[in-house]
This record gives sequence, C-alpha cells and structure tokens, in this order.
Amino acid sequence: MGRSRYKIYDTNLPHFLTMTIVKWLPMFVNPEISDIVIESLRYMQREKNTKIYAYVIMKTHLHCILQSTTLNKTIKEFKSYTARRIIDYLKEQKDTKLLEKLKQAKLRYKIESDYQFWQEGSHPEAIVSDEMMYQKMEYIHFNPVRKGYVDNPCDWLYSTARDYEGKEGLVNIQTEW
Repeated sequence: MGRSRYKIYDTNLPHFLTMTIVKWLPMFVNPEISDIVIESLRYMQREKNTKIYAYVIMKTHLHCILQSTTLNKTIKEFKSYTARRIIDYLKEQKDTKLLEKLKQAKLRYKIESDYQFWQEGSHPEAIVSDEMMYQKMEYIHFNPVRKGYVDNPCDWLYSTARDYEGKEGLVNIQTEW
C-alpha cells in the first residue's frame, strides 16, 4: 500500500484515525502487545498534550479519535515507538514466525529497519460536527460487537466504550469537545 493521500490540515479539530498492522496480522490478540499501545496512548496524553476522545484496539488495527496541535508528528512518533517496542517484545519471546512475517511485509524502500509493523498512513478524517463525532464514536465502540467478539461494547476491555458507560477504562479520556 502506498503513502496515504489523507492529510491533517486543521490541528484544532479532533481526527478519526485508523492504524492497521501490516498484512492484517492479528497481533493485538496478545494482551502484552495491546498493553504497549495503551501505555503509548497514555504517554501521548501526558507528554504530547494529546486529547483522546475514543479508541478501540481490535485484533488487527486501532481506531481512535485524537486531537493535538502536533498530531502528524505525534502519530508518526507513536507508530515508530510502538513498532520498536512490539518488535523488541517479539524478539524477547523468540517469536520467529511473527518476526519473519513482519520482515516479509517491510516495504523495500524502508531501509532503517528490518521489519515493518504498521501499514503506512492513518487515514485521518477531521471531525467537523457533533453529529460526525457521535457517528465515529459509535463506529469505534460497536466495532467489537460487529465482529462478534462481545455482545455489549463496554465488555471490550480495549475500548473507551467503558468510559462512556461510567466504568473505568484503561486510559483517561476527554469526554467534552
């Protein structure tokens, strides 16, 4: 897949983003790998002044609604950091099968690494209205239900659906926009 034509033009708006693992590998079935993403989301909040409105970590991808004045740079750093951490984790676990798949998925012009974890791009869509925000949040929260993983969105641990139902989630989120 080539470079994304989607761009972030207005950093004053929240954006709906999708980040997908190369070859749609179901890496996030491993809670330790999902926890690397959660830790990185928390870091983005704390250190990069990123507002997190919603997210869901599925088996092969991540959907989120984020806002930051440096969103392009923050997403690039997020993807780079999480990829390095996850690849290091796989090396520690001696998971040669997954490492080989990530090696095969690496695009030829990517010479700075032996592996590629994320597909290029994040397909950012600016959230320009309350109606769009609600639509994207519903899409995010009902993703595990549509896939048949759970019957109720707030039963999916790696999602902000829990927060919007008054339960404690894994990441402190921004509920007002």
